[in-house]
Amino acid sequence: MSVRRLAEASVQPASFAFNRANAAAAKQWIKKYPKGREQSAIIPLLMIAQEQEGWVTKAAIETISDMLGMPRIRGLEVATFYTQYQLNPVGTRAHIQVCGTTPCMLRGSEALMDVCRSKIHHDQFHTNDAGTLSWEEVECLGACVNAPMVMIFKDTFEDLTPERLAEIIDLYDAGKGASVNPGPQNGRTTSEPITGLTTLTSEKAILKATRDEEAAAASRAAQAAAPADPAASAGTEAAAAPSNAGKPRTTAVETDPTLKSPSAAKVAPADEKAVSASAPGHSAANANMTSPEVEVVSKQRTGPTTRAEVVPGGVGDDKNGKKPV
Repeated sequence: MSVRRLAEASVQPASFAFNRANAAAAKQWIKKYPKGREQSAIIPLLMIAQEQEGWVTKAAIETISDMLGMPRIRGLEVATFYTQYQLNPVGTRAHIQVCGTTPCMLRGSEALMDVCRSKIHHDQFHTNDAGTLSWEEVECLGACVNAPMVMIFKDTFEDLTPERLAEIIDLYDAGKGASVNPGPQNGRTTSEPITGLTTLTSEKAILKATRDEEAAAASRAAQAAAPADPAASAGTEAAAAPSNAGKPRTTAVETDPTLKSPSAAKVAPADEKAVSASAPGHSAANANMTSPEVEVVSKQRTGPTTRAEVVPGGVGDDKNGKKPV
């Protein structure tokens, strides 16, 4: 990004003030931010100033910074950072921004710039002799599928040819820019295929009114097909019993009906006791013993053994205050 500087002092106005309508709009923007965060409104306020004056002047930056209670250098930082702010005088009737990013370049944006060079000025950011037109090359404007394109103020003109851009420039130069319809210039609607829609050709199928009408028609057809006396036909068809075809028939734990709680299948207590293993009796001596192979080993550790200092009454001490060996 090139360095962006303010316009020369010779073209800077001495002061700036919002008109009545823009002053009210500025106050509304400031109210949208919480107390103590009003400085965040500098971006929309600078944009309002640019729409009023045509470009962002030094006086406008300083006035808005003072209005928001922020250092003027902070306002200058914002204005010089964002390329949406024009820091030099631009055409009073049209400032044409030509997208030069890859999709537009591949679709002929260089030819559009040649038109601007021939009809406005050879260099960017310079007005024509009358001061009504200016142009610049910008990065992506967000309509790559409709490349190449230009933006004039807030309107985009897409699917351009050099001839069509020349016509648009002449209309703006003559003060008839409002007569040019923005958007695609080749006859298509938004970004639809140039040959017309191939899918979703009608919204009727997705409208709620259509779905409601179809549901009502199906209900009327079902009522017409129903027998006149439902009670007379009630016994003609026996209710089908639930099928067990999909249920597994195994003795696995996961499918054993006797293991379900509560279980529909009951087992006699005698049968359950016959197949159950009784719990072993509790023995404190057995609980403290290891396997016979380990018990016969007198020294189970190798190397020096460090004994902790005996603290009377400590955890694991016997009644004499000694640690068990």
